[in-house]
Amino acid sequence: MQLTELIAGIERIARPEFAASWDKSGLQVASARTEVARLAVCLDATPDCVRRALAARADCILSHHPLSLSPDLPRHHDAYWEVLRLLLGADVPLYAAHTTLDVNAAGPAAWLADELDLRNRAVLEPVAPAPEPGRLPFGYGLAGDLPKPMAFEEFNALLSRHLEFQGGTACGPVPARVERVAYCTGSGSSLWREARDAGARLFITGDVKYHTALETRIGILDVGHHSLEEEMMRRMGLLVAAMFAGLEVIFVASASPLRPRCAAGDAGAPAL
Repeated sequence: MQLTELIAGIERIARPEFAASWDKSGLQVASARTEVARLAVCLDATPDCVRRALAARADCILSHHPLSLSPDLPRHHDAYWEVLRLLLGADVPLYAAHTTLDVNAAGPAAWLADELDLRNRAVLEPVAPAPEPGRLPFGYGLAGDLPKPMAFEEFNALLSRHLEFQGGTACGPVPARVERVAYCTGSGSSLWREARDAGARLFITGDVKYHTALETRIGILDVGHHSLEEEMMRRMGLLVAAMFAGLEVIFVASASPLRPRCAAGDAGAPAL
C-alpha cells in the first residue's frame, strides 16, 4: 500500500489538527520509500525498539511519543543520533501519534474505559466539539460509572488484571467504595480537578507530582506512564491492521524504564 494512504488512515484516528501546541506529532523522519507492506507499532522509538522493528523488516514505524519534543542537530552520539542513524540507513519513515491520539475519546485511548465497561462517559478536558451528535467531544481523559459500585480493594484487584504496573502509588482521600472513576493516559495528574468536577472520586493516571499529591481532594492512583499507554498503542496497531487488509502490523512491546528500587548489582540495575 502507499505510505500516504497509511498516514491518511492513521490521521483519521489521530487528528493532526487537535495536537497540543507544544507537541511534535506527525512525520518525524522522512523516507524516500512510497510503498509499505509491514508497519511496526511501538510506544517509544528507542534504539532497541527501532532495531527490533527493522529486524522484523518493517517498512514504517508508528510510535506514540515523538522522537523529540525539541528536535536539534544530531551533534552527540546519543539515543537520538542512533535512532536517526538506524532509520536513515534503512530508509524507513517514523510517524508519531501523540496528543493527536490522546484526545480521541472514541479511539484507543478509551481502552481502559471499555475494559471497565464505564457508562455515562464524559471527557475531562475537551479541546474540540463532538464530530456528530451522540459522540463524545475530542479531549483529554475520561470519567464514567462502573456497572456497579464496588469496594476499593475489589476495584484495585480488577484494575491490576488490566494494567501491568509495579510500585503504583496512591495519594489523596481514596474512597472506600468506588462508583465513578476517571483516568487519563500519560502524565495526566493536572486534571484531578476536572476529574472531581466530572463526579469521580478516584482518578487513575501516571507521573503524579509531589505538589499534586499535596493538593488533591480526591484519590489518585499513579499506575505509571507506561502501563496505560503501552496497551493503548497495542490496540492502535490492531485498529490500523483492521483498516488495511493488505498491511501486516507488528507490535514492538517494551518495558517501563522505571523499576522498583534495587540494590547495586541487582539484575537490571544500571552500572554507574
